[in-house]
Amino acid sequence: MQLDFLTLMVVMAVNLLMISATLPMIMGQGISRAARFAQKSLLLQAGAWVAIILSASFWDQALSTVSVAANALAQWMIFRALHEWLGPRPLEKPLLALVILTPLGYTLGFEHYAWRVGWANLLMGASMLIVARAALYPALEADRRWRYLLMACLTTSAIFTIARGLLGAFTDQYPSFRTPHPVNLMAAVATNVSLVLGTVALLVAWRDETELKLRTLAMTDSLTGLLNRRGFMAQGENMLAHAWRHRLPMTALMLDLDDFKGINDRHGHDVGDQALKLFARLLEETCRNGDLVGRLGGEEFCVLLLHNSAPAGTAFDRRLRERLHDASAAELGFVLDYSGGLALLAPGEASLAGLLSRADAALYQAKAAGRGRLVTA
Repeated sequence: MQLDFLTLMVVMAVNLLMISATLPMIMGQGISRAARFAQKSLLLQAGAWVAIILSASFWDQALSTVSVAANALAQWMIFRALHEWLGPRPLEKPLLALVILTPLGYTLGFEHYAWRVGWANLLMGASMLIVARAALYPALEADRRWRYLLMACLTTSAIFTIARGLLGAFTDQYPSFRTPHPVNLMAAVATNVSLVLGTVALLVAWRDETELKLRTLAMTDSLTGLLNRRGFMAQGENMLAHAWRHRLPMTALMLDLDDFKGINDRHGHDVGDQALKLFARLLEETCRNGDLVGRLGGEEFCVLLLHNSAPAGTAFDRRLRERLHDASAAELGFVLDYSGGLALLAPGEASLAGLLSRADAALYQAKAAGRGRLVTA
């Protein structure tokens, strides 16, 4: 088979079709929005190359316009995937405008060859550069290796796409895609390589997302959404190290819902679960940024307050208790209360376990004293 531009396009279309068909089987069901956007992007790119190849034989304007539109929309899908993986991305509105204008300008100026070639390729190249930029500066945790690989693939494709646009718009050296040309051949080879490496980058991004979800699940309480004991202890140790490094005060509160077994016996376990979720929600709402909340097991919760001393811990307890009384009466039909133990980080105390142990001892004193109160260690 002769290695010309048309042959390379056919190879590219076949590669994309195979990847698009294989990805859903690899990723399985129940994947994230980001992974679905990535799948749609590859499927659109496959359709775009099939359409442009067929346009050489019939329905030139209709099929080539479909191809341009599918390619533009594929860039939008990658951008949306990056938005889900990395947080809000810049230049969203300009990219959306390019996605709309690229096929529109192409089909309106179809009779003018230089116009349609220059317009489609230059705007498509600009779209690729915006998407490449979106792989940088993540707002969420993300490995730089797949981001840089994806950015390099998109930037390479953008450079060759813009080169084709400049050649077609401003010179008479741009032939039809059936005729060999150095720029076309190099662009086809670069696009094929970028396709393979870009797909690898997207697969690695999906794998990292899955691993992050698994790590989060392993450290999160499924009922309340708070950190479980494992996650709380891990983050609490980091918080303690930060407090020591910057010589900050820190307060630990051990909290236990009163008569929780009686609530389950009288009202049922569903109501007991509602009580736990209500308490967890109010804990999060009462805390400030930088504080740490976790459910250590059963009806026992723990809070670490950074920058806070004993009076601040007592004020936190008062606010939480008032909110809990009001919200439980309104939402559950009865008043919830809790017992609490408070301990301050002591000079020379470098162990989170020691701090929590003292708060736990104070909690047991609060229970022994009649519950519904806070005791300071």
